[in-house]
Amino acid sequence: MRHEDLLVDRFELLGQEKYRQLSETVAQDAKRLSPETEIVPHRVEFEDPWDFEEVYAALLDFARRYPFDTQKEEYLIHITTGTHVAQICLFLLTESRHFPGRLIQTAPPKGKREQRVGSYQIIDLDLSKYDTLATRFAGEAADSQAFLKSGIETKNRKFNALIEQVERVSVRSRDPILLTGPTGAGKSKLARRIFELKEHRHQVSGELVEVNCATLRGDAAMSALFGHKKGSFTGAASDRPGLLRAAHKGIVFLDEIGELGLDEQAMLLRALEEKRFLPVGADAEVKSDFQLIAGTNRDLQQQVAKGRFREDLLARINLWSFELPGLAQRREDIEPNLDYELEQFANVGGRVRMSKDVRQRFLKFARSAEAEWRGNFRDLNAAVRRMATLAESGRVTAGGVDDEIERLNANWTPQASSADDLLIEAIVGAKAFAKMDPFDIPQLANVIRVCQSSTSMAAAGKKLFRVSRAKKANPNDSDRLRKYLARFGVDWKSLRP
Repeated sequence: MRHEDLLVDRFELLGQEKYRQLSETVAQDAKRLSPETEIVPHRVEFEDPWDFEEVYAALLDFARRYPFDTQKEEYLIHITTGTHVAQICLFLLTESRHFPGRLIQTAPPKGKREQRVGSYQIIDLDLSKYDTLATRFAGEAADSQAFLKSGIETKNRKFNALIEQVERVSVRSRDPILLTGPTGAGKSKLARRIFELKEHRHQVSGELVEVNCATLRGDAAMSALFGHKKGSFTGAASDRPGLLRAAHKGIVFLDEIGELGLDEQAMLLRALEEKRFLPVGADAEVKSDFQLIAGTNRDLQQQVAKGRFREDLLARINLWSFELPGLAQRREDIEPNLDYELEQFANVGGRVRMSKDVRQRFLKFARSAEAEWRGNFRDLNAAVRRMATLAESGRVTAGGVDDEIERLNANWTPQASSADDLLIEAIVGAKAFAKMDPFDIPQLANVIRVCQSSTSMAAAGKKLFRVSRAKKANPNDSDRLRKYLARFGVDWKSLRP
């Protein structure tokens, strides 16, 4: 109050009853120095000023009672005097906006105190207002995002925006994260990167446990996830802690979570909400404080509609959902990912080079609509490994690129391997089959099977047209069936044994 540039309209003086005389002395001194300042005493009681829990609770109660009016007033919270515990509590309550103001830190004068005024500093805990800090935090965020992308300079705007959100959520939240997208889009890799980022920030102290739910079935799924007690079922020769317990204080990544059975889903939901669960055959529950990252290439909303996935579990894990685009939707990122894959190969198989012309030859194909990239980044990884492995003298040639393009196209060409495909091709011939639309194949296959299992064309027609024939005055099922088969060059006799 000796600073002419710091005008205090009202001073809220917090004190205990046993220090009433000291509080009154302070109020008198303050009034003498600054007659225009209103001094308002408050009683804040606690037994032990070094008890963090007690002091914090007392100050929190005061903050909740006080009628702050931030529209008309500005507040400064003084943190210099008192025990260290009181200062820490005031700092935390100001940071959390229970005290909606800024900190004021004062210091006594240097030298002879009677001749000088002390100093003060006002601190705004909105760190974004400090240019140097804001720049540093922005740089750290950019570094974290680059880490999540494995240092790959991606150009796809949608993917970069997604990674920016993933970075913020990863360092600020322990809620479940759901990663969706096609197989090979990088869900497992991103989950590992999230774990490593949180580990670097000292936000996890446990392990990363990765589980492919597609490999878990029946009792083995329960035992693998939640553990079991010795003798709980045939083959349980010893206790098993389970993967969720192994992830205590760490992260469990459940890849293909849509493949979990409904019973496992129910237990997982309880484990997420209560951090405890009952191992198979156990009488007592166990605890595990883990964070969940889930991955799936399925539409879980559709799975819920079909009764294959619990709606309450989806609601719990869908708080932070990120859909990773496939490689075909990120063609502008193929070039930096090509460089990344070549660097990865160099670590295990030696450095391999591509001339500018050869590189452009591969990229021209990779970025074109001809390249389907069905396996996404797995396809790209496999392509680079094949070209690098076959490169003579550590240099990929134009011929090597052409061979790889041919190999990729062959892998992406639909093969007549399904039961429907094999049935139709055997009846109409390979040439006619190649000209058929995929749309027609399953329908024709169903018609042929009905014909093969029926004693006559009329009987087959009755089965195939049982709904529409009721609307006709004189249904001729045999004629309708004959005309349908003729569209594909098939006649009734060719379907008989």
